[in-house]
Amino acid sequence: MAIPRLELPAIQNWSCHHCGDCCRHHSIEVTDEERKRIEAQRWTRADGISDAQNIFVPLDKPKGKMHHRLAHQGNGACVFFDSKGLCRIHTKFGEDAKPLACRIFPYAFHPAGKKVVVSLRFSCPSAAANRGKPVSQQAADIKKIAEAVVPEGVEKIPAPPIIASAHPEWPDFLRFIARLDVTLAEPNVPVAVKLLRALFWLRLVEKAQFDNVAGADLDEILNVLAEAAKDKVPANLDGFSAPGRIGKMLFRTLVVQYARHDTVLHLESVGRHRWNLLRAAMKFSAGVGNTPPLQDVFKPVKFSSLEKSFGGIPDEVEEIFTRYFRVKIQGIHFCGAACYNLSLIEGFRNLALIFPVALWLARWLAASDGRDSLQTHDVARAISIADHHHGYSPALGSNNSRLRVRVLSRFDDIGKLCAWYGR
Repeated sequence: MAIPRLELPAIQNWSCHHCGDCCRHHSIEVTDEERKRIEAQRWTRADGISDAQNIFVPLDKPKGKMHHRLAHQGNGACVFFDSKGLCRIHTKFGEDAKPLACRIFPYAFHPAGKKVVVSLRFSCPSAAANRGKPVSQQAADIKKIAEAVVPEGVEKIPAPPIIASAHPEWPDFLRFIARLDVTLAEPNVPVAVKLLRALFWLRLVEKAQFDNVAGADLDEILNVLAEAAKDKVPANLDGFSAPGRIGKMLFRTLVVQYARHDTVLHLESVGRHRWNLLRAAMKFSAGVGNTPPLQDVFKPVKFSSLEKSFGGIPDEVEEIFTRYFRVKIQGIHFCGAACYNLSLIEGFRNLALIFPVALWLARWLAASDGRDSLQTHDVARAISIADHHHGYSPALGSNNSRLRVRVLSRFDDIGKLCAWYGR
């Protein structure tokens, strides 16, 4: 099947470095065809698969259909994950023999009218760290994956709305994407300031009527709004007040959703896991005492210690955040079908919250290591933890979660949170 032109993120590098994070943290569903192909590979004890080990776990699906996922070992890793940190299927039969879900990761493909844009999941540590070969030099390999996942007729999929009542055609929707990318690409400006400026001019868009504005006229208006944002939001964060008490409480309940670690083994002990999450959510809501360790990388530290400045953000961290947001924006990986069918404005507000969330998690990682200043690896790891959930966790797409973001936006707490944790 011929697919539309692929647009790759030119600012991003990636290669697999066999860290095994994806093999330990993801549930891999397989088609019946893939299941039969893997069964035909005839795995034995000599390959590291014991006779007692199930390879597949059945999953109940609607309409009486039965699908399967790959089984997991006692430590939570995929059944095919070996002691060297490699995939047994890949090692023995080559990459093409793996399930499609494994071959896709960390790429994501999203419709954009006459083209398909490519994004990456920064839950892969190599993507967060920008390690590997430039993505722009991997066009042939990425096209091969796209041919297997991009559906026929993708060019007919409509553009996401800008707001609930505004449904532009793709050319005009992409004008908003281009303007967001320009805002986040501005050099020598802190990421927090760039996010605040984008939030500002999007708020003006939300209040205006754009139903009859298109083409070059829309470009002109967006440019004017973006310039107004520069005048309104200075290039430093000195004048911004701290988020309010309610805003901080709502923010901490959001952090719980990003910091949680739901492995397949957790989900199999669903009752105990839910009880632990409920207790953690209550603790985070109160924000007093010590943080409950939601996964192994976090240790109990005082909530109050994470509210103090950690000495600012290093230039290397500014680069990671800028690249993260630009890849998500260019790849339309924050709204529409890629993110709970959110409008562009609502989706960007959710995306902007990744900045304070990741910095809060990075502070937690640093404090867990006995430090009160951030290092680049703290933030890279925190972005990977947060992005594992963003756009994929059902909890973050729930009505309650969307209401939380709307409340934070109504009281301008999204911008205040970006400024507060960006200091």
